[in-house]
Amino acid sequence: MAAANLLALLDDIATMLDDIAVMSKMAAKKTAGVLGDDLALNANQVQGVKPDREIPVVMAVAKGSFLNKLILVPAALLISAFVPVLITVLLVIGGLYLCFEGAEKLLHKFFAPHDEHEDAEARLNKLADDSVDLVSMEKDKIKGAIRTDFILSAEIVVITLGSIQEADLFSQILILSGLSIAFTVGVYGLVAAIVKMDDFGLYLLRKSLTGSFNTAQRLGGRFMLTAAPALMKFLSVAGTIAMFLVGGGILTHSIGFLHHIAESVINLAPSVDWLMSIAFDGVAGVIAGAIIALAVQAWTKFTAK
Repeated sequence: MAAANLLALLDDIATMLDDIAVMSKMAAKKTAGVLGDDLALNANQVQGVKPDREIPVVMAVAKGSFLNKLILVPAALLISAFVPVLITVLLVIGGLYLCFEGAEKLLHKFFAPHDEHEDAEARLNKLADDSVDLVSMEKDKIKGAIRTDFILSAEIVVITLGSIQEADLFSQILILSGLSIAFTVGVYGLVAAIVKMDDFGLYLLRKSLTGSFNTAQRLGGRFMLTAAPALMKFLSVAGTIAMFLVGGGILTHSIGFLHHIAESVINLAPSVDWLMSIAFDGVAGVIAGAIIALAVQAWTKFTAK
């Protein structure tokens, strides 16, 4: 009898863990857009810091990110427990913010372009200027990155919680806590690897001058030096696209009339319904983001006058 009860208990635990794994995977997919933007944004934040201070700065921001999630996760669970209707409202606000941020990036890219070489040269001149307080500049970068992380972490937590609302409280705590830790370690681990990629490439090039495997090292070093800026550009573009898709997806699934329009559009081509769904989410995200971005710009000009 005791053995049967133990087996039943183990079976229940295995089923619960399997459900948690499935829900965690689903939640992780829905937060992919925010995570991509978080990765690209944090890698960009470290630019302008001395090479020997890049890892300490990344570690400082990672600690701030853990503290952010230590505040946000309990707050989100309390809202879900006592005012669950607010989760949908926060999801829509988060989706609109994602769309707005993506649209703002596009507007900045096409209507206020910057010369990347001039920007890089300005950063180098700033580092070489003895009158610049590098310690203060570093602290400002860390504070700014942690503030930005708070906004992105809030979106991640709300999106994750919105996708597991039907789970019990214990499962919600496990999934939110586990994903928060995994996302923070993963994002800032990748940030650290990306910002040191060019340094490692330079190390391989120097090593190739004396090493026995000089050809392979030289090729690897050149590849990393070339790939580092290309990877940054890719992350920026992919993050922006994902913001529209994720933000638009949140809006189409949370707002009734948009959901009905999406279903009608998808039914036009049922054989490629997944493609139509992605396209509709992207278009909805771009339109919503453009409306908000233009409204914000108009309001800013109006108040400036």
